[in-house]
Amino acid sequence: MTVEWREYAEQMAVLARKLLEQDSVQATLDEIAAAAVELVEGCEAAGILAVRKGQAVTLAACGNMVSESDRRQGELGEGPCFDLARRKDGARVFRIPDMTRPQPTWERFAAAARELGVGSMTGVLLYTDNDDFGALNLYASRPGAFGKDIETAGWLLASHAAVALADARTIDQLQHGMETRHAIGQAMGILMERHGLSEDDAFDVMRRISQHHNVKLRDVAQRVRSERTDRPDHRA
Repeated sequence: MTVEWREYAEQMAVLARKLLEQDSVQATLDEIAAAAVELVEGCEAAGILAVRKGQAVTLAACGNMVSESDRRQGELGEGPCFDLARRKDGARVFRIPDMTRPQPTWERFAAAARELGVGSMTGVLLYTDNDDFGALNLYASRPGAFGKDIETAGWLLASHAAVALADARTIDQLQHGMETRHAIGQAMGILMERHGLSEDDAFDVMRRISQHHNVKLRDVAQRVRSERTDRPDHRA
C-alpha cells in the first residue's frame, strides 16, 4: 500500500467514529461498503453479502459488479463471497489475485466473474465473538490489484465494521422495543378511556386477544389505534 500505516490508522479511527454516528443498520452497511472503496487502494467496488436460508442477499453495494456478482454466486451456489458468508470451509478471508486464470474451486462463478469484468477479488468475514454478519467483499477490474498487504487492511476495516454493525443492530433493536412499548401504551390508553378499564385490565384484554388470535401484542395495539382513528367521532 502507498498510504503510510500511521495515516491509515488515523483513517480507521475517523471511520470508526463515522460508523457509530449512523442511525440505522442499513446506513452502517452502506457506509462500510463506501469506506472500503475509499480507503483500500485498488478497490473499485465493494459490497456486503449475507446468506439467509441458503440464499445470497446483498446487504450493501458500492460500485458496479457487486450486486450482479452476488446474484450469480447465489444462483450457482458457489463463489468465494458466497462460501465465506456461510462459513462453508471455516475460512475468514479469501484473496483471488487473478480471476483471468482458472479457478477450480469456483469454475462456473469464475467464468461469470470474467464476463462481469472482475480481474481480482478479496473478502473478509464480518464477525464478532457471537455473530457472523456476512462477508465484506472487494472488487477490482484488473488482476493483481490486491496483494497480501491488502488482507491486513481488510481485517482492520472488517473489525471496525463488525463492531459498529453489532452496535447498530443493538440500537435498531432498542428503538424497535421503544416503539413497541409506545404503541402498546397508546392502545391501553384508548381502551381505558373507551371502556373505563384500569391499566391492568386494559393490558389483560390486549394479552387475551393476542393469545386467542395468535398475533403479536404490537399488532393488537396497532389494530386498536387504527380502529380509533377510523371511528366517525374521532377527533384529531
